Amino acid sequence: MKVVVAKRPARRIVLWTQRVLFAAAFSLLAYCGFVLADAWLFQKWERRQLERLLAGRQDSNAGALQTASSSSAETAPPAVANGLIGRIEIPRLGLSAMVIEGISGRTLRRAVGHIPGTALPGRPGNVGISGHRDTFFRPLRNIRENDIITLTTLFGEYRYRVVSTEVVDPYDVAVLNATGNEVLTLVTCYPFYFVGTAPDRFIVRAERVT
Repeated sequence: MKVVVAKRPARRIVLWTQRVLFAAAFSLLAYCGFVLADAWLFQKWERRQLERLLAGRQDSNAGALQTASSSSAETAPPAVANGLIGRIEIPRLGLSAMVIEGISGRTLRRAVGHIPGTALPGRPGNVGISGHRDTFFRPLRNIRENDIITLTTLFGEYRYRVVSTEVVDPYDVAVLNATGNEVLTLVTCYPFYFVGTAPDRFIVRAERVT
């Protein structure tokens, strides 16, 4: 006795599976495109806003913008214009990104974030800045000791020299402890090429150059 298996239902299943997979792939590509475009537009807008504010401050203060000292920064508010802190740059790595107050998912998707509770640029203490390893902070994988990091804010330009890097547990918040000196701590996930949620944190410590 010969048993015949109908092929039509199997073909329909394969066809619909292909359609679902194509739709899912298209949706993922569309989402990635949206995220990239949103981040690019946000960075462009915030850069323009910072430049406009800097130009306005120069005009209103007769060119008073200069490299600020700790004493002159004591009166500076924590952020300007909707949470904008400023711009971080590491020339040797070609890294340039806007810094926004906070580390929410939406903030880190569009910029790097100033970690709440840490010091502000130009003030004694530990300035903490966090960013994603697969976007703005990806160049940190090549950072070296003595690299110069520049933070440009409405109240001055602050330069820091890298003194060390380390990998720590994600719950090791001691790296953000306040100090008597002006230091900068950059935080991102590690390893840089890990697929999925990275298990550790890569820390860059830099000291203020006066």
